[in-house]
This record gives sequence, C-alpha cells and structure tokens, in this order.
Amino acid sequence: MLNQSDIDALRQLEVPVQGHFIDGEAQASLTGGRLEVISPIDGKPFARLAEGTPADMERAIASARASFEAGHWSRMAPAARKKVLMKLGDLIEERALEIAVLGVRDNGTEINMAIKAEALSAAATFRYYGETIDKIYGQVAPTAENVLGLVHHAPVGVVGAIVPWNFPLMIGSWKIAPALAAGNSIVLKPAESASLSLLKVAELAVEAGVPPGVFNVVTGKGSVVGETLALSMDVDIMVFTGSGTTGRRLLEYSARSNLKRCYLELGGKSPNIVFNDAPDLAEAAKVSAAGIFRNSGQVCVAGSRLLVQEDIAEDFITEMARHAEAFRVGDPLDLASQIGAVHSLVELEANLEFAARAETEGAELRSGGKRILQETGGFYMQPTIMAGVKPQDNLFQNEVFGPVLAVTTFKDEEEAIRLANATTYGLSAGVWTANLSRAHRMVAGIRAGIVHVNTYGGSDLTVPLGGVKQSGNGHDKSLHALEKYSDLKSAWIQL
Repeated sequence: MLNQSDIDALRQLEVPVQGHFIDGEAQASLTGGRLEVISPIDGKPFARLAEGTPADMERAIASARASFEAGHWSRMAPAARKKVLMKLGDLIEERALEIAVLGVRDNGTEINMAIKAEALSAAATFRYYGETIDKIYGQVAPTAENVLGLVHHAPVGVVGAIVPWNFPLMIGSWKIAPALAAGNSIVLKPAESASLSLLKVAELAVEAGVPPGVFNVVTGKGSVVGETLALSMDVDIMVFTGSGTTGRRLLEYSARSNLKRCYLELGGKSPNIVFNDAPDLAEAAKVSAAGIFRNSGQVCVAGSRLLVQEDIAEDFITEMARHAEAFRVGDPLDLASQIGAVHSLVELEANLEFAARAETEGAELRSGGKRILQETGGFYMQPTIMAGVKPQDNLFQNEVFGPVLAVTTFKDEEEAIRLANATTYGLSAGVWTANLSRAHRMVAGIRAGIVHVNTYGGSDLTVPLGGVKQSGNGHDKSLHALEKYSDLKSAWIQL
C-alpha cells in the first residue's frame, strides 16, 4: 500500500545536479552546460541536467563500442547475464517508490499509475528478459548428411535508443532490457524533460553487475545529442518512440550514415469502437473513459477516437461525460488524484487548441475543454469530450496526446471498419461487442498492431506492441522484441 506521508517526504528531497552516465559513472558535460527541468506539478524548476554536446555523445558511443568489443558483456554466458538482469529488477523494485516519485516530479503522471506502469513495470521487464535469454536456442538446418548448417543468434553491437517523456522508464525498459539480454551495449537519450528515473536505473545497473560502458545515458536536446547518436557510424541500430517528424529524421540520418536499422514507434490515433450489442455498456463507458483520460491522455495507445453505433450514441456519450467529470484531476503526488498533470505548458496549450479548433469545425463540446488549477502554477486540463467529429476534421486525423476525445458515430460494421482505418496511424484499437464472429472480423479488418476486445489497454509483456502504417515498425515487449537486437549468423560446415 502506498503511504501519503512517504510520498510527501520523497517529494521534498532536493535533486542534485545530474550528470551523464558514461562508462559506469556520472560525468558532467564537457562544456559544463546544464538544462533546467520544470515540474508540471507546479510549473517550477526542481532539477538540473547536464546539457549534452556532440562530444559528450561521442564519448558515450565510444564507451559502448569499447565495452562491446571487449566482450565482458557481449560474450558473457547468457545464464550469467540473466543473473545480473534479475538482480537489476530486484534493485528497481526495492527503490520503486523513490524512482516513481522522481519520475512524477519530472512528467506529471499520477502516482497510482506511475508506481505500477513505471517502476514496477520496469522491474518486471528486466526480470522477464533476464529469464528468457538462456532459453533462446539456435537451429540446425535440414542439410545433406555431409554438411552441418547452424543458425546462431549474435548480438548486434551498439544500440542507440531515444525514448519519450510520457512513460520514460516503462518504454525505456522495453528497449534496454532486451537489448542488454541479447548481449548488446546501449546508449540511451531520454527526453530532456524526463531523464531522472532512467539515470537512476543506469546507476542501479552497475550495482547489479552490468559492466561499465555497457549502459550509457546522455541527457540533452534531441537536435544536438540525439542527432549525433543517429548519425554515428558506430551505432548499429536505432530504436525510438516518439513523433513521426523525428522518426522520419532518424530514417534520413540512417541513410546519411551507415544504413543502421531503425525501429520506430510513432504514436497513434486509436479507434475505440462500441457496438450496440456490447456485453455491458456501462462497463464499456467506464473503461473507455480511463482508456483516454488516464495520465491526461498522454499514452501512445490511448483510445482517442470513440466510434459509437448511432442508436446508442447519445446515452453512451452522456455516460462517458459522467465518468469524465467525476475524475479528480490534481497534484499527481496526491494519492486522491486520479488524473495528474499535462507534461508541459506547450503541450497544454496545444491540447486546448485542438479542442477549440474542433468547435470551429462543427464539433460539439460535451465535457471539459478548459485549463484548471492554474493557481497552482502547474499544467492541468479537464478531460474533454468533443461529439460530432467528422472524418475529415483535424481532431479525427491527428494525434493530440492529451485528454481530448473525438466522438464519431457509425451505422454498421462495414462503416466502423472504414472509419477505424481512415487515418494514417495504426497502433491500437478497441472493439466492444458480444458477437464473437463480429469480434474476429473486426480484429481482422482493423489495421492496428493490437486490437482490444471488450476491454481497452492492460496487455502485458507476453504480447508484442508495435504499429503499422505511419505508427511505425518493429515491436516492443514479448519474445519478438529480441529479434531487433540479434543478428542471425549461419555456419555452413563441410563434414
């Protein structure tokens, strides 16, 4: 059980100036530059990070390359790597509340979600990939009797990772854990506004036994250190979660450098489809509200487009609005808050503009739409529902990444599939129906990496997460994630 007094004590702790984490230790920027971190809780600065330069990033890449070539980790027995990753998971769990509070001060996620989705999720992820890595076998090819064909799994080398601010530790762990498990070295560039929890985990990794240089973190601006990472001739693959604009830039940098593989998760505009035969419409409304408004809508897979069948639309929207208005929005470190802060003032203003533009395009504001708690200095917004959104509207087509729901009605199954697929995104979707055949048809017909049926969200590490269309490529989570971080190497042996 979380205790409010423990949380309040941790929130008062002064955060020391943070350096990069390179070659197993904290290191200041070569220029001494620092970045100020603003907490979305109250709009005040509370931490300072090393402001990375290209030279700082090059130091980290060189450290990762040297560690990989030395083989202290890359050639370590999988069972030995397993022990280290399992210990790292234990250390994260032991420090879970401290790490979660630090992350909430950084990005504004409500603490009840952060403790599970960030710290405890990361601990589970390191354990999962530690546990799997000594159970991945090569293959013997079906060759002629005088030939032995073997297929080995080899680590790729140096992995460059760029992760976002919304769930930095969860998403970061989805990339770090399988990359390390497979024997690679890694250089991580977290969001400059949400780096603290990942820097802490890098320290714990060394304590767990990860050799120096295997796991490096460089903080700073994406346009500086992120670009250096992506253009490096010594980085073998890039993994990224974030915007489509940055994803395209990474592909360009790959072409300009060493043709490194890029695996990109680029967000979504996910449809949540409610049929009139849903088994429990009240439950569907409750879960759907959480599926868009938790973490202030700042979730890649958020069900941000509600597609609801015409004959139940009015009642369903009313029930959704009831749930939206009942959510307690407030200080994310208060256990009573159900929704925390929007990450930054820039994001808050963009969210409000999406809602305002939707009204000018003919949508009807059914709930929310305003900034609240401005007297705290923090960045808070009411859960917002816009009804009557048309397929051509900005709110239907573009990712908001905030607590703004677009509602569109449909007549039948055929129209529901057409509307679901009528954006450039394809990350997630939801379907509510009691008809098993319809559920299977919808799963087959919707172009998305994951389709939830009679729920929304909640998938665990056993299934992959990845997008289609302009939501990206490659997959995090599950055993399939290991495929990105391993090369297949064939041995053809004449007997």
